[in-house]
Amino acid sequence: MSKVYLLLGANIGNKNDTFRRAAFIIESAVGQIIMRSSIYETEPWGFQSDDFFWNQVLVLRTSLPALDILQHIQKTERALGRIRKQSGYESRSIDIDILFYDDQIIDQPDLTVPHPRIQERNFVLAPLNEVAPGLVHPILKKTIGELYRECPDKLNVRKLDIN
Repeated sequence: MSKVYLLLGANIGNKNDTFRRAAFIIESAVGQIIMRSSIYETEPWGFQSDDFFWNQVLVLRTSLPALDILQHIQKTERALGRIRKQSGYESRSIDIDILFYDDQIIDQPDLTVPHPRIQERNFVLAPLNEVAPGLVHPILKKTIGELYRECPDKLNVRKLDIN
């Protein structure tokens, strides 16, 4: 069994309901959720919007290969109303990213793991640091705790009191 770290993100619609539904679908299709971070709120990264994002990390055990997981999470995004545009950042009902798949390094046209911008984004590092501060990034050779402390991102990330 492999350990996979996924990041949920959303800034429009009923985010609480969307996160619950996404976790249910993911657990049904991909594998058992063994840990989940708190939900964090942050300003949009890379574009302007009045709608703040929610982010949460899910940690799963799975027997599926990474590309199969990607297919399932893209199907989940579509089922929850995600419409992808060709390029650029935008408001979205749901976004699900594969952050890590064990300590594998995957560089394929449709999938890059670890996610290439983890170290640049506090909205990823804050929830990831909550569930896996000692996890070592297989390329950067630093722990998530170290990356979080060194992150140049200055956007405010706030833990929400939501269960």
